[in-house]
Amino acid sequence: MKDYIYQRVLDCAEYILQNDATIRSTAKQLCVSKSTVHTVVTY
Repeated sequence: MKDYIYQRVLDCAEYILQNDATIRSTAKQLCVSKSTVHTVVTY
């Protein structure tokens, strides 16, 4: 896995856990699409 993808996984997971966030709010906060967040979370 490429480093930037690995970092995105960690960033998404950390944000979701710390803020009890939804996919939509996580995507908005991290400036990525909902599809990207969903893919990262289910990977």
